[in-house]
Amino acid sequence: MSTDRRSSNSGSPVHEEVNGKMIPEKDLDRIPDGGLRAWFTVFGGWLIYFCGLGYFNAYGVFQDFYVREFLTNKTPSDIAWIGSFQIALQFFLGIPVGMAFDAGYFHHLMITGSILYCFSLFMLSLAQPGHFYQVFLAQGVGMGLGQAMTFLPAVSVLAHHFSRRRGFAMGVMLSGASIGGIVLPIMLNKLVFGPQGFALGVRTSAGVVTGLMAMANILMRTRPEVLKASASERSDVRRISFTDLLRDLPYMTCVAAGVLVTLGLFYPIFYMQLFSIKHGIDEDIAFYTVSFINAGGVIGRLLPNFLADLFGSYNVSIPITFLCSLSVLLLLGIHEIAGVVIVSIFYGAMNGAYISLTPALLSELSNEVSEVGTRMGLWFSFVAIAALFGQPINGALLTEEFLWNRGTIFSGVCVSAGGLMLILSRFLFLNRTKKSHPA
Repeated sequence: MSTDRRSSNSGSPVHEEVNGKMIPEKDLDRIPDGGLRAWFTVFGGWLIYFCGLGYFNAYGVFQDFYVREFLTNKTPSDIAWIGSFQIALQFFLGIPVGMAFDAGYFHHLMITGSILYCFSLFMLSLAQPGHFYQVFLAQGVGMGLGQAMTFLPAVSVLAHHFSRRRGFAMGVMLSGASIGGIVLPIMLNKLVFGPQGFALGVRTSAGVVTGLMAMANILMRTRPEVLKASASERSDVRRISFTDLLRDLPYMTCVAAGVLVTLGLFYPIFYMQLFSIKHGIDEDIAFYTVSFINAGGVIGRLLPNFLADLFGSYNVSIPITFLCSLSVLLLLGIHEIAGVVIVSIFYGAMNGAYISLTPALLSELSNEVSEVGTRMGLWFSFVAIAALFGQPINGALLTEEFLWNRGTIFSGVCVSAGGLMLILSRFLFLNRTKKSHPA
């Protein structure tokens, strides 16, 4: 581990460069970077992501089921609005949720969000075939609100417990989304398409999710002393405002990159199972494609975050973003089982890596622990726009004739454009760091 101390003549916090990452020196002193409470919090967050983002990662099962059996009166584009609204709502509420987290309302958010999420999942099991509004309200609105209140606080609280190893801890926590994305699609395919049917299948999964989220809330803890210390140190300094963030060029360029990437990133998650079936892949294999994607995500959420702690978040995030684009574009050339399996795993690894690296990158762009929630919240709010419209756009490009090349090219190009913006963000960030923190 290489370190380098830098200070600013302008009153900025003294920083220590740790393996290419600029970390406020006081954070190294007051944050334990591990311990029993910290790793219990990581495991609790792992359960939250297993139940939340892991369940969303199984949305391809619902998209396939709704298109072919449950909502046959709607187009693929119409149905895609359900999942898109769910993930967009999770992101769109990032600003108020981030501010509430920074204000110390972590447990209020987690408990309320967990209850709402589980209640909405049970309500989804009561939806009737052909009734689009029932599915949309339960899965799109209710579950989206519940995820919004738990997704950001669960990952932001790691800034209370980790400094040097924050990226790796985030990777471990976010791997829960991949494991959930392996287990839950298999469970749902067996139940929803099986003799149990949609209602009992969803209700069974809701029972499992409720138990795990209750356990998660028991395990997760904050470190109030970290926020109090940060607030005390900033008592004579104006707290960062949205105007400050909008003027922060490295940060806002990173936001623009996130918007572009999100427009295309979730395309295979929504459509891979349907894509496989429409290309003649045996259903016994096609039903596992979403699980293959999330199996790849386990590796993607661990190894790149470990590398980010060594080489810096930007240096790992940029190549990962371009590999995400490649993994999407590879859909243009697959028509057989082997190709579907390989591309699903590769895409899952790159997708998981990008998603898990983003919170670490946003934390690195923050000057104070008390800014992390607000910066993440604003980023997610902008990205919500892309999450909302991305897959309906792909569904419209797909049409009822299933013209797969259109959506694939659109998604791949959007992700590549995001990679270029991330390169620009890195350049601006390093340029500012050299000016503000001279050696």
